[in-house]
Amino acid sequence: MRYFIYLSYDGARYHGWQIQPNGISVQEVLNKALSTLLREPIEVTGAGRTDAGVNASLMVAHFDTNCQLSTVNCQLSNRLNRFLPSDIAIHKIVPVTEDAHARFSATSRTYHYYIITEKSPFEPYAYRFPQPLDFDKMNEAAQTLFDYIDFTSFSKLHTDVKTNNCRIMHARWEQVSPINRMSSEGHHACMNGRVAREEGVATWEFTITADRFLRNMVRAIVGTLLDVGRGVLTIDQFREIIEKKDRCSAGTSVPGNALFLADITYPESIFLEHE
Repeated sequence: MRYFIYLSYDGARYHGWQIQPNGISVQEVLNKALSTLLREPIEVTGAGRTDAGVNASLMVAHFDTNCQLSTVNCQLSNRLNRFLPSDIAIHKIVPVTEDAHARFSATSRTYHYYIITEKSPFEPYAYRFPQPLDFDKMNEAAQTLFDYIDFTSFSKLHTDVKTNNCRIMHARWEQVSPINRMSSEGHHACMNGRVAREEGVATWEFTITADRFLRNMVRAIVGTLLDVGRGVLTIDQFREIIEKKDRCSAGTSVPGNALFLADITYPESIFLEHE
Protein backbone atom coordinates (compact mmCIF):
# COMPACT_ATOMS: atom_id res chain seq x y z
CA MET A 1 0.00 0.00 0.00
CA ARG A 2 1.26 3.48 -0.84
CA TYR A 3 0.94 6.48 1.44
CA PHE A 4 1.70 10.18 1.35
CA ILE A 5 3.34 11.55 4.47
CA TYR A 6 3.03 15.29 5.19
CA LEU A 7 5.80 16.76 7.32
CA SER A 8 7.70 19.93 8.16
CA TYR A 9 11.26 20.47 9.30
CA ASP A 10 13.82 23.00 10.38
CA GLY A 11 16.68 22.46 7.95
CA ALA A 12 19.42 24.09 10.04
CA ARG A 13 21.27 20.93 11.02
CA TYR A 14 20.59 18.91 7.87
CA HIS A 15 22.55 18.64 4.63
CA GLY A 16 19.32 18.96 2.69
CA TRP A 17 16.45 16.56 2.11
CA GLN A 18 18.19 13.87 0.05
CA ILE A 19 20.47 11.16 1.42
CA GLN A 20 24.14 11.89 0.77
CA PRO A 21 27.46 10.52 2.01
CA ASN A 22 28.84 13.67 3.61
CA GLY A 23 26.19 14.52 6.19
CA ILE A 24 22.84 13.78 7.79
CA SER A 25 19.69 14.41 5.73
CA VAL A 26 15.97 14.61 6.49
CA GLN A 27 15.26 11.67 4.18
CA GLU A 28 17.77 9.49 6.02
CA VAL A 29 16.29 10.28 9.44
CA LEU A 30 12.76 9.63 8.21
CA ASN A 31 13.74 6.35 6.53
CA LYS A 32 15.29 5.07 9.76
CA ALA A 33 12.30 6.11 11.89
CA LEU A 34 9.72 4.50 9.59
CA SER A 35 11.78 1.32 9.18
CA THR A 36 12.14 0.99 12.94
CA LEU A 37 8.47 1.56 13.74
CA LEU A 38 7.05 -0.51 10.87
CA ARG A 39 9.68 -3.27 11.26
CA GLU A 40 10.37 -3.45 7.55
CA PRO A 41 12.76 -1.57 5.21
CA ILE A 42 11.14 1.74 4.22
CA GLU A 43 12.45 4.26 1.71
CA VAL A 44 10.60 7.55 1.30
CA THR A 45 10.56 9.54 -1.92
CA GLY A 46 10.20 13.29 -1.50
CA ALA A 47 8.36 15.84 -3.61
CA GLY A 48 11.66 17.59 -4.25
CA ARG A 49 15.14 18.29 -2.93
CA THR A 50 15.69 21.08 -0.48
CA ASP A 51 19.32 22.18 -0.13
CA ALA A 52 21.37 22.30 3.04
CA GLY A 53 19.84 24.62 5.63
CA VAL A 54 16.57 25.11 3.71
CA ASN A 55 13.36 24.65 5.73
CA ALA A 56 10.00 23.13 4.89
CA SER A 57 6.74 24.18 6.48
CA LEU A 58 5.25 21.54 4.18
CA MET A 59 7.05 18.66 2.52
CA VAL A 60 5.31 15.61 1.05
CA ALA A 61 6.89 12.19 0.54
CA HIS A 62 5.52 8.78 -0.40
CA PHE A 63 6.38 5.32 0.88
CA ASP A 64 5.13 1.76 0.50
CA THR A 65 4.38 -0.59 3.37
CA ASN A 66 2.68 -3.91 4.08
CA CYS A 67 1.03 -2.51 7.22
CA GLN A 68 -2.73 -2.40 7.53
CA LEU A 69 -4.49 0.84 6.59
CA SER A 70 -5.96 1.40 10.05
CA THR A 71 -2.58 1.01 11.74
CA VAL A 72 -0.97 3.66 9.57
CA ASN A 73 -3.81 6.18 9.77
CA CYS A 74 -4.58 5.98 13.46
CA GLN A 75 -1.24 5.41 15.12
CA LEU A 76 1.81 6.03 12.97
CA SER A 77 1.80 9.84 12.90
CA ASN A 78 1.77 10.09 16.69
CA ARG A 79 4.38 7.35 17.10
CA LEU A 80 6.67 9.02 14.57
CA ASN A 81 6.42 12.39 16.29
CA ARG A 82 7.47 10.80 19.57
CA PHE A 83 10.34 9.00 17.85
CA LEU A 84 11.70 11.76 15.59
CA PRO A 85 13.88 14.69 16.74
CA SER A 86 12.17 17.98 17.60
CA ASP A 87 13.14 19.62 14.30
CA ILE A 88 11.02 17.21 12.22
CA ALA A 89 7.22 17.05 12.65
CA ILE A 90 4.73 14.69 11.00
CA HIS A 91 1.32 16.22 10.24
CA LYS A 92 -0.61 13.42 8.58
CA ILE A 93 -0.30 10.18 6.62
CA VAL A 94 -2.89 9.44 3.92
CA PRO A 95 -3.45 6.50 1.55
CA VAL A 96 -3.03 7.18 -2.17
CA THR A 97 -3.30 5.22 -5.40
CA GLU A 98 -0.46 2.84 -6.27
CA ASP A 99 0.75 5.10 -9.10
CA ALA A 100 0.73 8.31 -7.04
CA HIS A 101 4.17 9.89 -6.81
CA ALA A 102 5.17 12.63 -4.36
CA ARG A 103 7.37 14.30 -6.96
CA PHE A 104 5.87 13.56 -10.37
CA SER A 105 2.20 13.80 -9.40
CA ALA A 106 2.58 17.31 -7.94
CA THR A 107 0.88 20.07 -9.93
CA SER A 108 2.48 23.04 -8.15
CA ARG A 109 4.98 23.97 -5.46
CA THR A 110 5.22 27.19 -3.47
CA TYR A 111 8.25 28.67 -1.71
CA HIS A 112 8.57 31.62 0.67
CA TYR A 113 11.73 33.65 1.17
CA TYR A 114 12.11 36.15 4.02
CA ILE A 115 14.09 39.40 4.09
CA ILE A 116 14.50 41.54 7.21
CA THR A 117 16.04 45.01 7.29
CA GLU A 118 17.21 45.16 10.89
CA LYS A 119 18.81 42.93 13.50
CA SER A 120 16.37 40.38 14.93
CA PRO A 121 16.51 37.33 17.23
CA PHE A 122 14.68 35.46 14.44
CA GLU A 123 17.52 36.14 12.01
CA PRO A 124 18.31 32.41 11.68
CA TYR A 125 15.06 32.17 9.66
CA ALA A 126 15.42 35.31 7.54
CA TYR A 127 18.10 37.08 5.50
CA ARG A 128 19.12 40.44 6.96
CA PHE A 129 19.70 42.89 4.15
CA PRO A 130 20.33 46.38 5.58
CA GLN A 131 20.68 48.23 2.24
CA PRO A 132 17.65 50.20 0.95
CA LEU A 133 15.53 48.18 -1.48
CA ASP A 134 12.90 49.29 -4.00
CA PHE A 135 10.32 46.51 -3.63
CA ASP A 136 8.07 48.06 -6.28
CA LYS A 137 10.86 47.62 -8.82
CA MET A 138 11.51 44.12 -7.53
CA ASN A 139 7.85 43.24 -8.06
CA GLU A 140 7.95 44.74 -11.54
CA ALA A 141 10.94 42.55 -12.34
CA ALA A 142 9.25 39.50 -10.80
CA GLN A 143 6.30 39.93 -13.17
CA THR A 144 8.60 39.41 -16.15
CA LEU A 145 9.17 35.83 -14.98
CA PHE A 146 5.71 34.97 -16.34
CA ASP A 147 6.92 35.75 -19.88
CA TYR A 148 9.48 32.93 -19.90
CA ILE A 149 9.67 29.17 -19.42
CA ASP A 150 13.42 28.49 -19.73
CA PHE A 151 15.17 29.43 -16.47
CA THR A 152 18.66 28.11 -17.17
CA SER A 153 20.07 31.41 -15.86
CA PHE A 154 18.75 30.57 -12.38
CA SER A 155 19.68 26.88 -12.30
CA LYS A 156 22.56 25.26 -10.51
CA LEU A 157 25.17 24.13 -13.03
CA HIS A 158 25.73 20.48 -14.03
CA THR A 159 22.42 19.05 -12.82
CA ASP A 160 20.90 15.86 -14.23
CA VAL A 161 17.52 17.31 -15.30
CA LYS A 162 16.30 16.84 -18.87
CA THR A 163 14.79 20.31 -19.21
CA ASN A 164 15.16 23.72 -17.57
CA ASN A 165 11.60 24.69 -18.47
CA CYS A 166 9.23 25.71 -15.67
CA ARG A 167 5.88 27.49 -15.60
CA ILE A 168 5.83 30.19 -12.92
CA MET A 169 2.29 31.03 -11.77
CA HIS A 170 2.93 33.54 -8.99
CA ALA A 171 5.89 35.68 -7.91
CA ARG A 172 5.50 38.65 -5.57
CA TRP A 173 7.06 40.50 -2.63
CA GLU A 174 4.83 41.64 0.25
CA GLN A 175 5.57 43.28 3.56
CA VAL A 176 4.11 40.96 6.15
CA SER A 177 2.46 42.02 9.39
CA PRO A 178 1.33 41.83 12.12
CA ILE A 179 3.36 39.39 14.20
CA ASN A 180 2.60 35.72 13.64
CA ARG A 181 2.98 33.79 16.87
CA MET A 182 5.24 30.76 16.68
CA SER A 183 3.39 27.48 16.43
CA SER A 184 3.40 25.34 19.54
CA GLU A 185 3.19 22.26 17.34
CA GLY A 186 5.57 23.30 14.60
CA HIS A 187 9.10 24.54 14.53
CA HIS A 188 10.94 27.40 16.11
CA ALA A 189 10.10 29.91 13.41
CA CYS A 190 7.24 28.88 11.15
CA MET A 191 3.49 28.76 11.36
CA ASN A 192 1.48 28.05 8.23
CA GLY A 193 4.58 28.78 6.22
CA ARG A 194 5.32 32.19 7.73
CA VAL A 195 8.29 33.13 9.81
CA ALA A 196 7.80 34.49 13.33
CA ARG A 197 8.16 38.29 13.38
CA GLU A 198 8.76 41.09 15.83
CA GLU A 199 7.03 44.42 16.20
CA GLY A 200 9.09 47.12 14.49
CA VAL A 201 11.26 44.85 12.31
CA ALA A 202 10.37 45.21 8.62
CA THR A 203 9.88 41.74 7.17
CA TRP A 204 9.35 41.09 3.47
CA GLU A 205 8.09 37.79 2.11
CA PHE A 206 8.70 36.64 -1.45
CA THR A 207 6.17 34.03 -2.58
CA ILE A 208 6.78 32.07 -5.76
CA THR A 209 4.68 29.24 -7.19
CA ALA A 210 5.53 27.07 -10.20
CA ASP A 211 4.79 23.65 -11.59
CA ARG A 212 8.42 22.69 -10.87
CA PHE A 213 11.66 24.30 -9.74
CA LEU A 214 15.27 23.83 -10.76
CA ARG A 215 18.10 23.28 -8.27
CA ASN A 216 18.91 26.56 -6.50
CA MET A 217 16.35 28.39 -8.67
CA VAL A 218 14.47 30.33 -5.99
CA ARG A 219 17.62 31.49 -4.22
CA ALA A 220 19.14 32.65 -7.53
CA ILE A 221 15.96 34.53 -8.50
CA VAL A 222 15.83 36.25 -5.12
CA GLY A 223 19.50 37.22 -5.31
CA THR A 224 19.00 38.73 -8.77
CA LEU A 225 15.83 40.57 -7.67
CA LEU A 226 17.84 42.09 -4.81
CA ASP A 227 20.23 43.48 -7.43
CA VAL A 228 17.20 45.13 -9.06
CA GLY A 229 15.98 46.43 -5.70
CA ARG A 230 19.29 48.11 -4.85
CA GLY A 231 19.65 49.66 -8.31
CA VAL A 232 22.42 47.46 -9.70
CA LEU A 233 20.14 46.05 -12.43
CA THR A 234 17.31 47.58 -14.46
CA ILE A 235 14.13 45.69 -15.41
CA ASP A 236 15.42 45.34 -18.98
CA GLN A 237 18.72 43.93 -17.70
CA PHE A 238 16.78 41.43 -15.57
CA ARG A 239 15.03 40.27 -18.74
CA GLU A 240 18.35 40.02 -20.56
CA ILE A 241 19.71 37.76 -17.81
CA ILE A 242 16.81 35.33 -18.30
CA GLU A 243 17.24 35.41 -22.08
CA LYS A 244 21.00 34.73 -21.90
CA LYS A 245 20.35 31.31 -20.32
CA ASP A 246 23.64 31.65 -18.48
CA ARG A 247 23.92 31.15 -14.72
CA CYS A 248 27.05 33.29 -14.57
CA SER A 249 25.08 36.35 -15.70
CA ALA A 250 22.56 36.17 -12.82
CA GLY A 251 22.98 37.40 -9.26
CA THR A 252 24.48 35.57 -6.32
CA SER A 253 22.28 32.96 -4.62
CA VAL A 254 20.95 34.13 -1.26
CA PRO A 255 21.43 32.02 1.92
CA GLY A 256 19.22 28.95 2.32
CA ASN A 257 18.20 29.54 5.95
CA ALA A 258 15.52 32.07 4.94
CA LEU A 259 13.88 29.76 2.38
CA PHE A 260 10.79 27.68 3.18
CA LEU A 261 9.08 25.10 1.00
CA ALA A 262 5.54 26.12 1.89
CA ASP A 263 2.99 24.18 -0.18
CA ILE A 264 2.62 21.35 -2.69
CA THR A 265 -0.60 20.58 -4.55
CA TYR A 266 -1.86 17.33 -6.08
CA PRO A 267 -4.92 16.21 -8.08
CA GLU A 268 -7.70 14.96 -5.84
CA SER A 269 -7.98 11.77 -7.88
CA ILE A 270 -4.83 10.24 -6.36
CA PHE A 271 -6.22 10.22 -2.80
CA LEU A 272 -8.16 7.17 -1.63
CA GLU A 273 -9.77 9.05 1.24
CA HIS A 274 -10.77 12.70 1.17
CA GLU A 275 -10.79 15.01 4.16
